[in-house]
Amino acid sequence: MRIFGLDVHRTFAEVAVLDERGVRSAGRIDLTAEALHAFGRQLTQDDDVVLEATCNTHAIARLLRAYVRRVVVSNPLQTRAIAEAKVKTDKIDAAVLARLHASGFLPEVWSPDELTEQMRRQVARRATIVQHAFLHRNLLPRCPAADLFGRKGRSWLAAQALPADERVTVESVLRELDHVGEDLAAIDRDLAQIALTLSFAKTSSH
Repeated sequence: MRIFGLDVHRTFAEVAVLDERGVRSAGRIDLTAEALHAFGRQLTQDDDVVLEATCNTHAIARLLRAYVRRVVVSNPLQTRAIAEAKVKTDKIDAAVLARLHASGFLPEVWSPDELTEQMRRQVARRATIVQHAFLHRNLLPRCPAADLFGRKGRSWLAAQALPADERVTVESVLRELDHVGEDLAAIDRDLAQIALTLSFAKTSSH
């Protein structure tokens, strides 16, 4: 079995391979679908790929899983602490990831399936739409209404003392929320459908 450690950056990954001959550099790959497929075709079902959790990790892992025995995603904070104690290096790079995995010290994180990852993106998008910094910026008290942007919430907001420029900001935000209301409704429908699909899948597996 070979272990490939990927030190992932924004647009490329440094690769190291650990086999019976030891650890050595395996070059650099671009983080495009085409380049990752080309890299994957050089691997076998006996190989493992190891990389740290970062913003593009799960997309890389999903693509490479078809080519190898296993893709392992590690916790970067725990990996750094263990590497400094066990491997005696300050740098968490591709070779260190491969060594830690081979020695059984690599702290793994759960990798969501594609459906769960989609749900995460939908939830994150919804949170981005409904959260607005002006509430914190102006130290407004907690709104007594359950929905700040509902009828009662808007009446409460209109009664709050705000500078003229901030009042313009609030009114602009409310108009924006009205415009994205349809988007929110669509996202809520998608989340409900995903939850139903997950529930059905779990029920069917038992």
